[in-house]
Amino acid sequence: MASIQIRKFCDDDAEAVREIFTLGMSEHVPSSFMHLLKQPLCQMVLMCTFCALITSSKSFLLPILAVTLLLAGARQFVVYMFNKYIDTSLKKDLNNISEVYLNQKDTCFWVAEVDGRVVGSVACLPNENAPGCLELKRLSVRRSHRGMGIAKALCRTVAGYTRDRGYAAVILYTSVVQTDAQKLYEHMGYEKIREFVVPELPAKIMNFTLFEYRLDLQKDGKSD
Repeated sequence: MASIQIRKFCDDDAEAVREIFTLGMSEHVPSSFMHLLKQPLCQMVLMCTFCALITSSKSFLLPILAVTLLLAGARQFVVYMFNKYIDTSLKKDLNNISEVYLNQKDTCFWVAEVDGRVVGSVACLPNENAPGCLELKRLSVRRSHRGMGIAKALCRTVAGYTRDRGYAAVILYTSVVQTDAQKLYEHMGYEKIREFVVPELPAKIMNFTLFEYRLDLQKDGKSD
């Protein structure tokens, strides 16, 4: 079995970290598209368009073509949403990891390395809404290296760092479509404490829900 090393980020890791994050987020486009199609508003628009056109045109071809175009547009809408989030994340912190995570108090950024290759990352910083907690962020593992316990090791690293600095808990946010992440966090002892829809209009249209999880370190004995 390959040896996994968790270490602090250095500037030479920047390109690999951005690649892992971008590819990881892009993987959620198909599941997010399916999530959009399950929403009543989307189904109503597709159904009304189909019925209106088949009634007026007396042909199946036009309504089928119109619905196909609407589906293609919906998928592009989802792609746009994720590309915008990726671009925002890169500008916010991933283009300047050292400044954001290594030069500030109670912040850190780690990478997971296997055979000299960076295959995962995670970060933490103080949570803005919970002064006694650190927030786990940017957890991502290359698809080729999943199932090796890397994500769990990165989560434990954040929990240990948080406890060592006297914080009460770790907070994190994940989305409704990230089902594997939800299972991981719940397996690691995190409890879901809140659900809310992202306030931006595109996310409201999709009913794109975020879940807030909390790991209480006083109650947890398995984080290290």
